[in-house]
Amino acid sequence: MVRALNVAVAGVGLILTAPIQLVIAVLVKLSSPGPVFFTQPRVGIDRRRGAPTPEQLSRREKDYGGRLFQIYKFRTMVQGDAKPSQVWASENDPRITAVGAVLRKYRLDELPQLWNVLKGDMNIVGPRPEQPDIFRNLREQVAAYQRRQRVLPGITGLAQVSHHYDRSVDDVRTKVQYDLEYIHRRSLVEDLRIMARTLPVMVGKKGSL
Repeated sequence: MVRALNVAVAGVGLILTAPIQLVIAVLVKLSSPGPVFFTQPRVGIDRRRGAPTPEQLSRREKDYGGRLFQIYKFRTMVQGDAKPSQVWASENDPRITAVGAVLRKYRLDELPQLWNVLKGDMNIVGPRPEQPDIFRNLREQVAAYQRRQRVLPGITGLAQVSHHYDRSVDDVRTKVQYDLEYIHRRSLVEDLRIMARTLPVMVGKKGSL
């Protein structure tokens, strides 16, 4: 039932935002050289039961804590030549374009993630997926961090509508508690409630969507 809701919301969302996304795509292309979309590996759901066994670990070069997938966004930075390091985004990053700054301000760069929802990589609501290297570091510093991977990651979530952008590991710890609270009481009604709280957060430019 929850999955059906996510597919329905993503499908309707893509139809309703198609004109907006088309305009954004044109603006991104005109604002600086480079592709319209930005893709990046993120850590998704971990469907293993319990801790990974030595046999499971031996079959993979690295234990990323979940299935890796490519997240989609509108590009908001100038195109770089080198492979970018996996670090938290900075609001004042000089690489952010003028169009990108507006997209980030209103979280419009996240709209292509509706395709991630249709593909089954994500849900509308869930813990935000992190980059693999950052995930591995936080897993060592924040208790119960990996428990967030028990469910599909989301475009929005209880942590995002309840707390600001991460500025420190302490912020991550706070958000993990929100994520675990969400997982504990996860339901169709809870997802609808968080979706309803998301739009005011976007318009008011609060939280960390």
